[in-house]
Amino acid sequence: MSKRWIGNSVLLLGAMIWGAAFVAQSVGMDYLGPFTFQAARSLLGALVLLPVIAVMDKRGNPHRPVTPAAQKRQLGYGLLVGVILFAACSLQQCGLLYTAPGKSGFLTSLYIILVPLVGLLFGRRVKPWIWGSVALAIVGLYLLCGSTEFSLGPGEWLTLGCALAFCFHILVIDHISGTVDAVRLSAMQFFVCGMLSLVCMVIWEQPSWDNLLACWLPIAYAGILSSGLGYTLQIIGQAYTEPTVASLLMSLESVFSVVFGWIILRSALTPAELVGCCLVFAGVIISQLPGKAPVPNPQKSH
Repeated sequence: MSKRWIGNSVLLLGAMIWGAAFVAQSVGMDYLGPFTFQAARSLLGALVLLPVIAVMDKRGNPHRPVTPAAQKRQLGYGLLVGVILFAACSLQQCGLLYTAPGKSGFLTSLYIILVPLVGLLFGRRVKPWIWGSVALAIVGLYLLCGSTEFSLGPGEWLTLGCALAFCFHILVIDHISGTVDAVRLSAMQFFVCGMLSLVCMVIWEQPSWDNLLACWLPIAYAGILSSGLGYTLQIIGQAYTEPTVASLLMSLESVFSVVFGWIILRSALTPAELVGCCLVFAGVIISQLPGKAPVPNPQKSH
């Protein structure tokens, strides 16, 4: 199996994990404020990766020794992606205070077109059929998320900011993946996101231990699987996949969220949602058509 297919499979698994996390977040928000839930899941995600890092350090990696320069680079990149992740998640949560979840889901998913557009500014070319895949996926996500209005109020602008932040998160990960340790980077970004969320929680929310204990299961899923595993899979998968294709694969989280909502929460699937799922899947499949290999990223050859 080629590294490209391994990377795509890893990203697909990550999207599936994130899709189920929408159910966990929906249940968790019945008990906790957005920053409290975000702080709990992020810090838990960082903590569960510490034993993994300890085992990796014990085994050692002769191909990539941990030098002082590498540690400094790791720290800098971890701070950067952690701040970007915090901005993206916070903008999405704040936007939900003013706009419907369906519209929020659709606007957030617009990162799939922002990624290739911003990539063009840095000289990254996109294959013609990939643009067709993006167009299909956008139409599918529009149907899937039940968005019927195009009005732009405060909630919509905040959510568009979230999509832009996720776009930069994907592009930064693409730029640095292969040059840093994926697990360490993942743990670092969760720690930064969790600490920033903790500060916001103290300022704007009043959580209680009873509520935290009442939703331990959603927090555990969102922290251990969605954060700890899902985002680590993103970093690993993006080392072998171009960013536009990666964004399409990750957009499948919307499809999986509908599927898991139907399975777990018994939410009914409308005909429009079924068509939307098919269109997103079609866009992802078309994006996998063979073509010339992309120009290697020189940053990934270190």
